[in-house]
Formats: sequence, structure tokens, C-alpha cells
Amino acid sequence: MKARSTRGAIGVSWWSRRFLEVLESFALGTRLTRGRSYARKGQVLRLDVTPGRVEATVQGSRAEPYRVGIELPVFPATLWERVERNLAAQAFFSARLLAGDLPAELEEVFADAGAPLFPSGVAELTQRCSCPDFAVPCKHLAATFYLLAEAFDADPFQLLHWRGRGRAELLDRLRALRAGATDPAGTPGPSGPDTGTPDAAIAGPTSGKEPVPAAGAARVLAGLPAIPLDEAVDRFWLPPVPLPDRPPTLATGPELLLRQLGAPAPAIGGPGLVERLRRAYRTFGRS
Repeated sequence: MKARSTRGAIGVSWWSRRFLEVLESFALGTRLTRGRSYARKGQVLRLDVTPGRVEATVQGSRAEPYRVGIELPVFPATLWERVERNLAAQAFFSARLLAGDLPAELEEVFADAGAPLFPSGVAELTQRCSCPDFAVPCKHLAATFYLLAEAFDADPFQLLHWRGRGRAELLDRLRALRAGATDPAGTPGPSGPDTGTPDAAIAGPTSGKEPVPAAGAARVLAGLPAIPLDEAVDRFWLPPVPLPDRPPTLATGPELLLRQLGAPAPAIGGPGLVERLRRAYRTFGRS
């Protein structure tokens, strides 16, 4: 297996890049560079993603390949049910997922459910490699991370599968929940008593036991009073409520790149150049 990227950054989708932010925050130095080189040379021989675990075989300097395992806790069934109800409450999510895409807003849905989709740091991952290197993650684990990011690019549902929900099961659940928002004839349920708006548009689809809370725009706009257009012409192109903040990105220091790279050759300054650049990066980062 070879990384499709032959130079520069690995990972093209927002979800694979978001996942790699965690890896790059580990400040692995030359191990990160060597792991990327391993991934591009095809030294990852096998990569399997199962709920809660990624297993890989990586060819190192010895004749026998090393066995790599990366574990991440799966979400419990009750949490997945909550996430699925929130996703089904908005046709936007169902349409994008059915099209094989992960909208960026998906990360916010998981965060609102109390289950961040991506690991925020190395402590959330259990990493094992059969190589003699005592460092964790080693270059074999780093190579596996890079190939895993490209696997997420090729099939974004692999990320959700790692967290405990396969593509078929998730999409079947969303179809069932969406179907619960309409009557057997396929028409919306009864209108609300005051607004004439279908209850399903406000409360979202039902699971057959209890109403599902709306998500996204429906949740924000449901309680706003109806204002005639001629009374709001001056605000027509403005949002009716403040837009929510984007999900936070992983916080990193300004000298992260220097910590990832090895010391330069003595001819261009050696370790002393790194220290001078580090001070400059910190100074510019504060300005």
C-alpha cells in the first residue's frame, strides 16, 4: 500500500486533515518525517479498520514486518442513537451522508452530543507496535496514521466505522428515522396548532417513542416569531440570529513545524539555527 500523495501534505478532505492535526500535534520530529516516507514507499503492507481498532502490518528494517495496533473507544449505542436522531432531524445531513460525504457541520453534531468525533490528543489513543523502538508513536505507527488518513479520504465512513457505526447500519437508521417523520402515505404529519407548520419540521422525525429534537438551523429558528417581509427588508440578507462559532481547531504552538523537523545541517546553522528560529517564531506568534 502506497500513499497517493507523493509530496507535500497527506490528506485532502477536511476530515482527514482534521484527523492528522492530532498526529502533527504530537511533535514527533524525525519520526513523523520517516513515517511519511514509509507510507509513500509502500511499507504499510496491510491496513484494516474495525470498530474501535485499526490493525496494520508495516515493513521495517528487519525481514519480518511489524504489527501495529491503534485503538480508539467506540461510542456507546445510546450515544449513537442520540447522534442519529439529530442527524435525521435535518434532511441536509441525510442527503450529504447518502451521497457519501461528511459535511463539516457533522463535527458540531457530535460535539453537541458530548462525543467529539476526533481524538483531541495522544492520550485518547492506545498505540502498540511490535518493533523494539520505545518511543510511542514510532515511525511505523506514524506511517499507519498517514495511510489511515488517506483511507478516510477514500471512504469517509471508515472514520465513523472506527467509532462504532458502519455505513450500511448508519444509513439504514437514518432512512428509518426520516420515514418516521411522515405518515404511511408519505405526507407530513398534522400541522401545529398556531403556525400551520408541520410538527416534524420543528421537532424532527420521531423514533416511535418520543419526539426527536431539531438540529442545526431548525433548532435555532424554531422559536423565532414570524415577521412579515415588508417589515424586515433592511435585514433580509442578515442572519436572524448570530451565527454559531465554527468548531475549534486543535491548539498548537507557533514553533510546531520546527519541532517536527530535524536539526539542519551544520553548513546552514545546525541546532543553533533552530533555537534562533524558535525564539523568532514565538515573538512573531505573540504579535
